[in-house]
Amino acid sequence: MSDEDIKKSNKGLAVKIIIPILLVCVIFGIWVVKNNTKGTKAVDSDNADFALHVTEKLDLEKLKSSGLPIIIDFGADSCDPCKEMAPVLVELNTELQGKAIIRFIDVWKYQELAEGYPISLIPTQILIDANGKPYTPKDPEAMQMKLYSSKDTGEHVFTAHEGGMTKEQLLAALKEMGLK
Repeated sequence: MSDEDIKKSNKGLAVKIIIPILLVCVIFGIWVVKNNTKGTKAVDSDNADFALHVTEKLDLEKLKSSGLPIIIDFGADSCDPCKEMAPVLVELNTELQGKAIIRFIDVWKYQELAEGYPISLIPTQILIDANGKPYTPKDPEAMQMKLYSSKDTGEHVFTAHEGGMTKEQLLAALKEMGLK
């Protein structure tokens, strides 16, 4: 074998080694870019804080500390307006995992879970902004929101909407509440 044949053979061998290595590097680079979570909150989909249906007392302070807007819907599986809202709540809970907390409490099955909240009819939604404060809508009357204050201090403690809400209404409120 001549020197020229050896050089050609080495070039062919180098190409056979370098191309697969480059391909592996490119694929790894794409994987890193797609799976980069820097600057985003990691959400554990098994996290009970993101489950739609509530069957135990809520740790409202823990939810407020999440930095996410919160909607808690008080209704019942057998209430007609609640049934109309149910698919919207399921959809938003799924779509907004890690961006908002959407919860549903069946007050006919779990009456004790409604204690301490201003619920006089169902469905009623309690809205809390991303800062953990009761939502203060720009136009409460237009959005049909009720703002509740403490009798003792006058502090705004709850914002509620009585009756069903559409997906568009819920999204509009969530955006005002800090949905990103």
